[in-house]
Amino acid sequence: MIFPVMIFPVGDDNTGRLSTPVITYLLIAVNVLVFVFLQGFGENERFTYAFSVVPQEIRTGTDIAGPVRVELGDESTTIPLQPTPGSVYLTLLVSMFMHGSLMHLLGNMLFLWIFGDNVEDDLGPVRFTLFYLVTGLAASVAHVVSTFVLGDNPFIPSLGASGAISGVMGGYLILHPHRRVRVIIMRALTTVPAYVAVGLWFVFQLISAFGVISQGPEAGGGVAFMAHIGGFIAGLVLVRVFAAGRRRVQV
Repeated sequence: MIFPVMIFPVGDDNTGRLSTPVITYLLIAVNVLVFVFLQGFGENERFTYAFSVVPQEIRTGTDIAGPVRVELGDESTTIPLQPTPGSVYLTLLVSMFMHGSLMHLLGNMLFLWIFGDNVEDDLGPVRFTLFYLVTGLAASVAHVVSTFVLGDNPFIPSLGASGAISGVMGGYLILHPHRRVRVIIMRALTTVPAYVAVGLWFVFQLISAFGVISQGPEAGGGVAFMAHIGGFIAGLVLVRVFAAGRRRVQV
């Protein structure tokens, strides 16, 4: 999860939260356990390349196993894609709980911890779980579609909880636009409304996505910005649907 370097969130105001965010904590635990025990802290390439989302596999429904040569700008590398047990569409779900590095994991879990608890409190544990998974799937689909629309390499795998967490942030913005978020700005700790913190994040995603479109995939530094945008928009659109019938004080 990438955030503008001039503003970085470290917490928010949980005043008024009525429940313990069990699902948020559970999601964090599952992500950590998958990275440690199944991905071997990122060293188990067989698992990682078996369950990452490969756009070409999703489009064709056909598993691709073996070395694939890809080019990014002036550089080229070989990606050792592995066979996926079962349907390749399973990767759309499993990849949501995988990460490329320890910093990738820590950044995503920080944002899930900050923004997930209040959205879970609004939706309830069951609805929040479904909301998280649906927006994560929407993010992956957005990435796959944009890969082919923009002519990017469809054999490059993607993984991470960023898309689902982007959906949570979209829901947070709708339900709590004025809730105070603690951020670090220019090395100073302060608070800003959620619409400022989350709004700046989304603007940064749009700018970065435009850079990838105009300069090529190498400009994105390996970040699937279209997945972030897709997940965020899904969160904006769907959170009211998932919150229907639940009465909460929203700030």
